[in-house]
Amino acid sequence: MAQRVQSVQEFLQDSFVPLVAALCSEEAERVTRKNNLGFCDLVKPFCRLTSEVHMRDPNNQLHVIKNLKIAVNNIITQLPQPSAVRKLLNDVVTVSQPAEGLVANVITAGDYDLNISDRSVKASVPWYSSWKDTLMGLNTSTFYSATTPWFEAYRESLLQSMPASDHEFLNHYVACMLVVSSSEPEPVEQFLKLSQEQHRIQHSNEYSYPKWFIPNTLKYYVLLHDVSVGEEQRADSIYEEMKQRYGTQGCYLLKINSRGSNRGTDEQIPDPWSQYLQKNSIQTQEPYEDGPYTVISNKSTDYFIPLDGLGNDSKDGLSNSFKTHPLQLDHTNDSGCFDGTDYIKSNASLHESKKVNTGTPHGTCLTLTDHDRIRQFIQEFTFRGLLPHIEKTIRQLNDQLISRKGLSRSLFSATKKWFSGSKVPEKSINELKSTSGLLYPPEAPELQIRKMADLCFLVQHYELAYSCYHTAKKDFLNDQAMLYAAGALEMAAVSAFLQPGAPRPYPSHYMDTAIQTYRDICKNMMLAERCVLLSAEILKSQSKYSEAAALLIRLTSEQSAWMGMDSDLRSALLLEQAAHCFINMKSPMVRKFAFHMILAGHRYSKAGQKKHALRCYCQAMQVYKGKGWSLAEDHINFTIGHQSFTLRQLDNAVSAFRHILINDSKQTAAQQGAFLREYLYVYKNVSQLSPDGPLPQLPLPYINSSATRVFFGHDRRPAEGEKQAATHISLDQEYDSEFTQQWKELEEQVVAAANKGTALSNFQPTQYCLNRYSDNSRFPLGVVEEPITVEVAFKNPLKVPLLLTDLSLLWKFQPEDFSSKNSEETKEIETCGKETIGAEVISEFSINSEETKMARLKLFPHQTGELHILGVVYNLGTIQGTTMLDGVDSSVGLQAGKYISNGMSVRGRQDLEIQGPRLNNTKEEKTSIKYGPDRRLDPIITEEMPLLEVFFINFPTGLLCGEIRKTHVEFMNVSKSPLTGLKIVSKRPEFFTFGGSSAIRTPLSPSASEHCSAYKTVVTHSSSVCSLISSVAASDFGVGAGSQPEVIDVPLPDSVLLPGASVQLPMWLRGPDEEGVHEINFLFYYESIRKHSKMCHRVLRHTAVICTSRSLTVRATAYRSNALEDEKGEGDNMLVFVDVENINTSEAGVKEFHIVQVSSNSKNWKLQEYINLSEDKDIKLVNRERGKLCLKAVRCKNLVENYTFADIVFGSEQIISSTSPCADFFFQSLYSELRTTQTQQNMHTSQGAAKQSLDNAVRLIQKCSEVDLNIIVLWKAYVVEDNKQLILEGQHHVVLHTVGKEAFSFPQKQGFKKILGNSDWEDLEQESPEMGLLNFFRSESTSVPSRPSLDQLSNLIKTSLHYPETFNHSFHQKSLCIVPVTLLLSNCSQADVDVIIDLRHKTTSPETLEIHGSFTWLGQTQYKLQLKSQEVSSLRLRACFVHTGVYNLGTPRVFAKLSDQVTLFETSQQNSMPALIIINNI
Repeated sequence: MAQRVQSVQEFLQDSFVPLVAALCSEEAERVTRKNNLGFCDLVKPFCRLTSEVHMRDPNNQLHVIKNLKIAVNNIITQLPQPSAVRKLLNDVVTVSQPAEGLVANVITAGDYDLNISDRSVKASVPWYSSWKDTLMGLNTSTFYSATTPWFEAYRESLLQSMPASDHEFLNHYVACMLVVSSSEPEPVEQFLKLSQEQHRIQHSNEYSYPKWFIPNTLKYYVLLHDVSVGEEQRADSIYEEMKQRYGTQGCYLLKINSRGSNRGTDEQIPDPWSQYLQKNSIQTQEPYEDGPYTVISNKSTDYFIPLDGLGNDSKDGLSNSFKTHPLQLDHTNDSGCFDGTDYIKSNASLHESKKVNTGTPHGTCLTLTDHDRIRQFIQEFTFRGLLPHIEKTIRQLNDQLISRKGLSRSLFSATKKWFSGSKVPEKSINELKSTSGLLYPPEAPELQIRKMADLCFLVQHYELAYSCYHTAKKDFLNDQAMLYAAGALEMAAVSAFLQPGAPRPYPSHYMDTAIQTYRDICKNMMLAERCVLLSAEILKSQSKYSEAAALLIRLTSEQSAWMGMDSDLRSALLLEQAAHCFINMKSPMVRKFAFHMILAGHRYSKAGQKKHALRCYCQAMQVYKGKGWSLAEDHINFTIGHQSFTLRQLDNAVSAFRHILINDSKQTAAQQGAFLREYLYVYKNVSQLSPDGPLPQLPLPYINSSATRVFFGHDRRPAEGEKQAATHISLDQEYDSEFTQQWKELEEQVVAAANKGTALSNFQPTQYCLNRYSDNSRFPLGVVEEPITVEVAFKNPLKVPLLLTDLSLLWKFQPEDFSSKNSEETKEIETCGKETIGAEVISEFSINSEETKMARLKLFPHQTGELHILGVVYNLGTIQGTTMLDGVDSSVGLQAGKYISNGMSVRGRQDLEIQGPRLNNTKEEKTSIKYGPDRRLDPIITEEMPLLEVFFINFPTGLLCGEIRKTHVEFMNVSKSPLTGLKIVSKRPEFFTFGGSSAIRTPLSPSASEHCSAYKTVVTHSSSVCSLISSVAASDFGVGAGSQPEVIDVPLPDSVLLPGASVQLPMWLRGPDEEGVHEINFLFYYESIRKHSKMCHRVLRHTAVICTSRSLTVRATAYRSNALEDEKGEGDNMLVFVDVENINTSEAGVKEFHIVQVSSNSKNWKLQEYINLSEDKDIKLVNRERGKLCLKAVRCKNLVENYTFADIVFGSEQIISSTSPCADFFFQSLYSELRTTQTQQNMHTSQGAAKQSLDNAVRLIQKCSEVDLNIIVLWKAYVVEDNKQLILEGQHHVVLHTVGKEAFSFPQKQGFKKILGNSDWEDLEQESPEMGLLNFFRSESTSVPSRPSLDQLSNLIKTSLHYPETFNHSFHQKSLCIVPVTLLLSNCSQADVDVIIDLRHKTTSPETLEIHGSFTWLGQTQYKLQLKSQEVSSLRLRACFVHTGVYNLGTPRVFAKLSDQVTLFETSQQNSMPALIIINNI
């Protein structure tokens, strides 16, 4: 809103001031020109009176006039042309811009802080990110009114350039100054000539312009004396003559030029003329713009329009220079600037003209005394000449009106009263017809009233003026003289507002009626605009901002011109003022402010005011920015960019267009394409200005910096026939935190093994692929001559495709040798520095609409040092032919290949700036926001290292559970450095083996050994099924105390793999016992022969995926034999029952399974023979069949640390189970059992001495029922595949721990089997697809239980009864039959045992008698014995029978406990099988 220094009252007073004409002789003009000023310009700064003036009104009341201002103008005899007025107004707005460097004015409106000043461009454009903070920091005040000097200048120029018309007298001349120089030969005659000239201009019909207030115009004679050259005496004598002729109040002697023009300018004299002349200078200048060219178009032709609407013709009959209006255009050129053509003026001439106008000094011959003389002259003229003349004229007019009103007006009024009543009803504007042709004669009483009203208004007698205006208004309306009526209404409203003391409210409806009349009936927009400007200021002064805004908006129009007056500039200014009204309301309407600023900017742009248009859009952006109005933001930014480009503010234009592209745009594809093309065009112009400057940042496409991944190493080789390369790591793999942790544990395990079993305290895992989830706090390590791949995530937010060409990485490299190169080498172009770092360039990279696409860019380091990857550099362009054709977007689904750019592409860069993870460890970090470093883009290039590649040959993808398959692995060193210390680590060591120490290292070729057995076999000719014994140490297979079977040394020849060399080694695989898909991780570890400070080792990952299908399930149970000794006298023996079931469902084409061998492995037991009641040795199982084997096991005589293998062969070939790979897989599966046992032993040694004896006793009791026997079932499967029969081999392991307790090859499910039985168990297996990791061994607790179980206590003593199976007795001779029976007791434990034998029957119930029969034991019925360790004792017993029958002698009950344990009670021992005896009668 325009905030003036003066008040609204002062503004209204200055808008209408008494006009004084000036006629100067040529000599007088020459005198004033010494100061580079005309006479009117000379007196202009002094035309405001500094003291009060008094005059008397017609009622002889004293009236005080304050701060009176007059206007002295040259006489102009032509109406100003509309085109000239337009040019003047356009120029004053153009050159009036916000002053640079002023403190910004900030309006706080609700949540908005609006900067309304020259800084609004900087504060509201989207690239000025911290605009709000800046605004708040400029001033802490909550309210600052904005100033709009361009509007004030426009308003002042409009009011001054309004021509005089016949319906009002405010712009008519009241007096005329006749100025003659004292140096003229005959000054008095010159005065006479000038007086005659003024009379001719006023009263001759030859001139209709300018207008004069009254016929008898005041003439004031001024004698101008040049003090520096003229004779003062002559001037005084002439002045005396003038006083005698014209009177002392009608003439004046003005002395000027007290200082000669040739004197020095040491004395600094103020220049009060500059502020006035600067406004006038634009009348002779062309419009000025900042850009190199200014284009202003106006389609209106030059023609005269009578601005009073009365159709008066203008005539030009004067030839002298002062008779031409200064706004008159030069018509020598018919194709001038405002006759319908465009004009272009260069900047240089504009700047030159500006320098001329601003650099010319004014008043150089005047001193401060001369200034006072001029001021005194104006004061004397006003006091003595002008005001008395006005006072006299007002009295005359009042007298005339009174006399005329008494006659004609009274008669006229009476006539009206007779016919129409006492009150004349006012008609509405719509009912009144246009009467612009109505003319009053100059002596008409209505005009005399108006003339008197205007005179009173000019001398600030507003009460009398309002009375006259109100009276004239009624008369004009009665006569339907609408133009006159509108003028009277307008001034009546202003007079009512200006009356001191405000006796009546401001009649705004008067102004509304006047505006509507001017605009709609009289078609005079200039007068309507004056009305609006005046009324708006009055309303704003009363804080009626809403009414003021509505008034201002009412006058805006989309029409290009109103009666020759350009509407765009006027509408722009009024809309801007309306916007300021909205923001200054009590409850600011911020959005309305922004909307109307947009409208104002649009109209400014149409009017050619590019700077003001840009300013309006920038101020509106402060409201729309960040509020979710994306379409509005896009429109504003597009316009800002367009206007900035027109003004050659290219950086601002680029930033504005950039903001459109980086926003989440909701525009259509076509609109986005247009925005992008505009941006590229502007950007190209910017880059052409500084082609050698640094590459600027491009906004497209988006780069998700945190998703950037960096990969060190070569790409994985694809599979080649039978060869399958190790999977290792690639950018195609998704990150998995669980897998990453598994790999870390594997690497830590193998590093510890390589470091002789000690874990490194500063261990850091090798990271080949860095991403947002990896630990990026350390500098990653790259290797010379190995590529570094950077995957950059590009996202195209637009609906149009983008084409990136010549895409490459931007990097900086610092060599390791700092002595030779002290400064960093910055390489920002891919064509430089190829000897240090080679960069891959992607020639074309297209991104479809709204697509996220990854680009993989490579660097090839050729030198050690520090590498810093800064960003990417590329050409951004669009793809040709991506417009909508027949409703189908051809850009959808762009195919790879050559794309045709539309020729518009720009070169730029984008930086990769990755924010590290937020720190949250210390208290300070938790209470503040701190981020750690992310160094994934800053690798250190180390010296050359060996590089291993691993290939798996004929590696299977599917196996049967337990199947043994032989394959080969090829190790290749593809670097220039030898490698050593090759190891493999895996969490599943039972899955594979490279063979024991006796394995052959030079196997047959893979194809030659395809049909050979994976086992080591020998031909056997024995027809008996007896075991073949061999023994081996566990340490031969990497299993023993302190060993880590997970870490396996790869047996390389000479332990070194030379550069370029490769070696093939056999590897045996065993299918996991659990069906399903298994992922088995291998980690290959190797080192360089040369030790490096940065990189100690390298690793290679491989994940094998194996799908296993069902084969066999094995159950085994061990029972104590009834016989205390073997028939062969080999000591203690057991029976082992092995139950084998074919659970294969013909998934892999399996036809049948053959059990070819059962082997045992133990330190204490061995299988002796197979108990087979049939002659058929072949054990063949087809689908869903089951077989049961009964095997006899005996205790090994020699207790040694070696394991004893016993093989029972069912075929013609014996598989030597104690060699690779059978023993390898067995010992690998046994490793977990050994580790558990070792853990228990360690915990035993840590127990206290107080519990030592109890723990030993418990352990002794447990050993009585333990069996350390492992069963290996080896089988062959016949498979039909592609009409070929294949033989598959495999083995299953069952570990027997406890006598009588069934063990399974699926121990985790044995509980279900035991409870449900086979049929239900099979159903459960089919219904339970989920499978866990297989564990072959019983899961034991880590500590020995404090009390043994009842089952363990009942196995201390083994009993056996010896008796005749049949006994004959003659009951006729002797009624009692007594049979001798021997009870054998064997101590199974390693300690002394107390035994109690009770021969009494437990009960005497009838059911018991049925079971045992009617027999009894004779003699001692209870015995107590103590058996030493492993002692066998016998008792002689006698059984008594009374009749024949079959009896069970197994009734003795045996109780036992350890002798040295008083806390344990005797426990009943397990009875042997029933002892039946037959008693016969003879």
